Amino acid sequence: MKTLTKTSELEDFCRQAREHAYVTVDTEFLRERTYYSKLCLVQMAMPGEGDEGAALIDPLAGEMSLAPLYELFRDEDVVKVFHAARQDLEIFCHEGGVLPQPLFDTQVAAMVCGFGDQAGYETLVRKIVRKQVDKGSRFTDWARRPLSEAQKAYALADVTHLRQVYEFLAARLEESGRTGWVEEEIDALLDPETYVVRPEEAWKRVKTRTSSPRFLAMVRELARFREEYAQAHNVPRNRVFKDEALLELASTRPKNIQELGRTRLLMREARKGPIAEGILQAVRAGLEADPDTLVMPERRRDRAQVNPALADLLRVLLKARTESSGVASKLIASAADLDAIAAGERDLPALRGWRREVFGEEALKLCNGEIGIRVEGHRVVTVSLGG
Repeated sequence: MKTLTKTSELEDFCRQAREHAYVTVDTEFLRERTYYSKLCLVQMAMPGEGDEGAALIDPLAGEMSLAPLYELFRDEDVVKVFHAARQDLEIFCHEGGVLPQPLFDTQVAAMVCGFGDQAGYETLVRKIVRKQVDKGSRFTDWARRPLSEAQKAYALADVTHLRQVYEFLAARLEESGRTGWVEEEIDALLDPETYVVRPEEAWKRVKTRTSSPRFLAMVRELARFREEYAQAHNVPRNRVFKDEALLELASTRPKNIQELGRTRLLMREARKGPIAEGILQAVRAGLEADPDTLVMPERRRDRAQVNPALADLLRVLLKARTESSGVASKLIASAADLDAIAAGERDLPALRGWRREVFGEEALKLCNGEIGIRVEGHRVVTVSLGG
């Protein structure tokens, strides 16, 4: 089992990798106590059998620079294969300022190829490779050295089996003419903006039932401070204060340390020092915000605008198209998308690109009364209503 601990070893491995059409990649990281993920291990494998052409790359080794890996990621002649790539890509985007191209995500491909909404790696290995993945080391401490043999075996299996999964899915996509569908989905993963968190937009993650502009201005300023503090100190945002405490602060609007101390949901560490001062400043900023800069709540779709009968028909149509196409329903359209279509909205992903081909075109015809739905045995089919 090859473990690379020196930059020169990684250079040699990446040089060999460039001789192949693809490499499989995975990572192990920790994030429980930090804002940014701490990269602990990178696993890679070139085409081959078993452990052949596979290696573990130790970024925590003192003599290791990942520069050769990032150069490989920029080599457009080698496909970089991941499973559920988003978190891995966030790490590489933040640590190395690079996103691997071209990219293939087997989770996305599996959802297009008929493996359902929950296309987990273990499921794909079991169904395609006909092997079981031992996940016993999943939650171990990947920052501790030396790594155990069990950890190494677990980590390596995440890229050695991935070779067969990739080859199978790539072939199926080619046969079905759906390779472009997966490429459309991967475009979003390759957009650096996907991995940028701007403090001024952090409030949008906070769920609130209150639509008062002044209240939302308080939420905006408190969420902005929390995100800035979490990023600057590399701590999880919930370690600064949780959403529940943020909403309480937006309601009570404490003006001094004494009033802040009466906040029920605020952790002890946030009642003093720089966090407490930041909270009070955020509250003042929310109270003093110019009316023209107040956050206006996004217009929520009025339930009266949604035709419930049409929304139900769209759900039936989506289920039928999911079964006939083999594409996971949540990849095609969400429940909110269906309600939006039933309310008359048309600028939606479900009505563009490959989704329009699979579902959107018929959805629009259903809305316009051009087709209907009929049951034939165990199948749901569409019928033309044209004169």
